[in-house]
Amino acid sequence: MKKQYWIAPLALAAMAATGSASAQTVLKIGYATSQTSHYGVGSTMFCDDIEKGTQGRYKCQQFPSSALGGEREMIEAVQLGTQDLVNTSTGPLGNFVPEVKIVDIPFLFRDYDHARKVMDGPIGQDLLKAMQSKGLIGLAWTENGFRHMTNSKRPIRTADDARGLKMRTMENKVHMDGYRTFGIQPTPMAFPELFGALQQGVVDGQENPIPVILSSKFSQVQKHLSLTGHVYSPAALIISPVVWNKLSAADKTVFQEAAKKASAAQRKKVNDDENNGIAQLEKDGMQVIRQVDGGSFRKAVTPAYELYAKEFGAAKIQAIQNVK
Repeated sequence: MKKQYWIAPLALAAMAATGSASAQTVLKIGYATSQTSHYGVGSTMFCDDIEKGTQGRYKCQQFPSSALGGEREMIEAVQLGTQDLVNTSTGPLGNFVPEVKIVDIPFLFRDYDHARKVMDGPIGQDLLKAMQSKGLIGLAWTENGFRHMTNSKRPIRTADDARGLKMRTMENKVHMDGYRTFGIQPTPMAFPELFGALQQGVVDGQENPIPVILSSKFSQVQKHLSLTGHVYSPAALIISPVVWNKLSAADKTVFQEAAKKASAAQRKKVNDDENNGIAQLEKDGMQVIRQVDGGSFRKAVTPAYELYAKEFGAAKIQAIQNVK
């Protein structure tokens, strides 16, 4: 009896240890760029915070550089529950949540301050809520940044300079409608295919924020960079309802707070890359056009705004423009 008395606690301890190990849930989070990019910085902040906030009951396994597929495929996987989280630009998100397409309108946002106030305010929060009816849970708006044009053919200073260029775009009708007014031939293509397409001359150019141009090393395959700032590209940290619905109320709060910190970290990295990255791209051999005739692009895109007003409502567009 005495021997059994001592075995029981050992068995219980072993069971407890096994139970503790199985109680840890590892979540898969994917994004398009490298782990050192703005997406990686935001995702790492989120993952570190949920691990701390849940005392290790939840942790992440990160899949950078499109390891789980392009953004459209990752959003779909999160919707289906085969992937837990994605940190994605809004480019393909509008194909799942049509309301989100409004933020992809060219020249809608004045600057970063304006864009961030919109996304963090009532308009942006309503767009996050709209994801729920589409089988997605938006935790927070992160950021991709203002998009600029690169190409291998010629400098772009005016809208006319872009005419005739075959440029890769995201799989996003709002972008494509706008770019056609510049005379560009938009060529939708998944991001993982882009570097090779630029290298082989399948497309002349592409458009992305400075952090993406940097982290993707597009300076190796593109000669000209024009700081057009033609579209602000928000990003979203999205979790699968399959995971979300299993969380306790306390854990949901941990995830939401972690997402806010991730947003702040990702935006800071965008700021840093904007401030330092252009000089680095010049050092890498790109010819940078800083003084772009924004007025020519705004004038060219006017016909597309008539389409946008019909699709989204002129009042909704004006509401975004009116945010101070």
